Amino acid sequence: MSQEAQQQAVERARAVMAAHQEQLMAKANVVGVGVGFVERGGQRTDEIGLVVLVRQKVAKAQLAEADRIPREIAGVPVDVQAAGEFWAQ
Repeated sequence: MSQEAQQQAVERARAVMAAHQEQLMAKANVVGVGVGFVERGGQRTDEIGLVVLVRQKVAKAQLAEADRIPREIAGVPVDVQAAGEFWAQ
């Protein structure tokens, strides 16, 4: 991916994040939302997308329908990554 194409992908992902961050943060287990490189099978790809940080990964069957995170939003890929808990110190 060229640097220009990568920058366009980042800008698009940022716009989608701004439009959907509040809804994503309201889902159970979500602790953060950002823009970054998508991981597939534990390996970083060159694909830019939304990175949704969760306390821990949970099987889809264990989540309420409203708390499931889509694989794509408005054409932007979504990657769910386990981040653990965050505490202010």
